[in-house]
Amino acid sequence: MLRRLAAAAFACLALAAPARADKVRDLVQVAGVRSNQLIGYGLVVGLDGSGDQTTQAPFTTQSLENMLQQFGVHVPATARPQLKNAAAVTVTATLPPFAKPGQAIDVTVASIGNARSLRGGELLLTPLRGADGNVYAMAQGSVVVGGVSARGNSGSSVQVNISDSGRVPNGATVERSVPSSFGEGGALVLNLDTPDFTTAARIAQAIDQAYGAGTAQPVDGGSVRVRGPQDPAQRVAWLGMIESLDVQPGEAPARVVVNARTGTVVISANVRVSAAAVAHGSIQVTVSEQPLVSQPAPFGNGQTAVVPSSSVQVQENGAHMFRFGPGVDLDTIVRAVNQVGASPSDLISILQALKQAGALHAQLVVI
Repeated sequence: MLRRLAAAAFACLALAAPARADKVRDLVQVAGVRSNQLIGYGLVVGLDGSGDQTTQAPFTTQSLENMLQQFGVHVPATARPQLKNAAAVTVTATLPPFAKPGQAIDVTVASIGNARSLRGGELLLTPLRGADGNVYAMAQGSVVVGGVSARGNSGSSVQVNISDSGRVPNGATVERSVPSSFGEGGALVLNLDTPDFTTAARIAQAIDQAYGAGTAQPVDGGSVRVRGPQDPAQRVAWLGMIESLDVQPGEAPARVVVNARTGTVVISANVRVSAAAVAHGSIQVTVSEQPLVSQPAPFGNGQTAVVPSSSVQVQENGAHMFRFGPGVDLDTIVRAVNQVGASPSDLISILQALKQAGALHAQLVVI
């Protein structure tokens, strides 16, 4: 009797357990609140002989000469210095939203010449520009490289990870802020990270239940319009409360994502397959060359010649056939493929064939 009561109580708790919910902040982005990409061209100096070879990267020498002229150092036109301790690099950074002058951001440095390594280098002062051409930050600092490379005089080399690119933590200082429309009056628009009509409707419903009917209105499957106060300070607090609401997102669509380059296949839980029979086999073609020597008879007028001899063999290995019943789920697909010993590349071919036959009820995305 106690066991039955315990089982009944556990079932009631399971039924009463709330469904999985996410915060609104994890599902949306506020319109007008965005980051911006910055880029610049600079020089890294102080390298231990691993910089650009100026004979193949003349722009490095030109950049150094231009820099020296700004400091009053004149380089004769006939001089062609061979500088192995400097490298020309591109400097990129992401300017976060609401960044103010004086704040520090990280930058990424990458060689554009033939430098072998940027380890131990120092990035010289580099202006970072936005898409409009204006300077928004200035970068300078020591480059941190996560890779190691070494090369001997005989030409042999050893390399671990990438050493011709690195980062400068907090290496750029913001000089100009990007104007934002967030402080302006009017409605706030929440853009969904993954457009879905169900999720948009549920977000608007949750906001209306918390703050009154008509507060939020779904515009389409990708955005929700929310009434906001005119005062910027009140808009910040208002948006913070909205982002803390719990919303159960819509069920993800059935989708199969295939990376044909690496053989990676990701199958969502809602993928279904209609009744279908699949025959899987691999064809192996072997071509072997065994040249033969043709030797003429003694005292003959012939010449020794090499006669090509080719052998071609075609073999079909691992031929298997399996059948999917109607409504097969993800677990059955994976087990069937594993039983026949198919590789990820074979699984890609099977999924593409099922999609062409109309038996795969899911979106097939190849990247």
